[in-house]
Amino acid sequence: MLAYWPSGPLKPQLDENSVHVWCAELAQPQERIDGYRSLLSADELERAVRFRFDRHRNDYIAGRGMLRVLLGRYLKHPPEAAKISYSHYGKPLLPDNRLQFNLAHSGGLALFVFTLHDEVGVDIEQERDLRDALAIAERFFSPSERAALRELPDSERVPAFFRCWTRKEAFIKAVGEGLSYPLADFDVTLAPGEPARLLSIRGSEEEARRWSLQSLDLPAGNFGAVALQNPAMQLERWRFPPDLT
Repeated sequence: MLAYWPSGPLKPQLDENSVHVWCAELAQPQERIDGYRSLLSADELERAVRFRFDRHRNDYIAGRGMLRVLLGRYLKHPPEAAKISYSHYGKPLLPDNRLQFNLAHSGGLALFVFTLHDEVGVDIEQERDLRDALAIAERFFSPSERAALRELPDSERVPAFFRCWTRKEAFIKAVGEGLSYPLADFDVTLAPGEPARLLSIRGSEEEARRWSLQSLDLPAGNFGAVALQNPAMQLERWRFPPDLT
């Protein structure tokens, strides 16, 4: 499914200008899920047991376990040793460490992003039947985004909606203010074939130019984006292969 993403290195190295994005499939054999479970912290295990369905529980365990494996590689210590804390708005972080990271998952795929500087956010969504896309956009999108969505033919609206949504969510996650930052306060591109870009932030095009926004090449029916407070973002994309964990 992710064969066109190159297999990532066992010992990844970040420099000042790079951003690493990893993509992984969450469906794993039970023995691998059990191995990931052994890496989780007490609060992660507590959250895992609250999932009602096995699939959702296993996806959470796999995603958090993979994150810890990757953090261990970057930090050069055992995966279970990573001390992950959370901001007031729930953004995961490493206290007293330059490494910035973020994660997202949807439809059986997970994305992980790492950088040494600035705030970073990532989002992924699997396309689904969304007959009320315009209604949701009217509630959450900016006026210019709503107008752009209305101008598209019916066949293009749902994909455009998810392109817009993931780009906005990636930015919101990078800012780290959660839902307290209104989605309508900034504009992103959404038309088919149009590069991902922040157009304005609270009416300021200058502020938007301080950010990079990039879409990710994912399997058909999936949409993903990365946002970084650095206009010179250089993205490297890798697959997280089970045989290297």
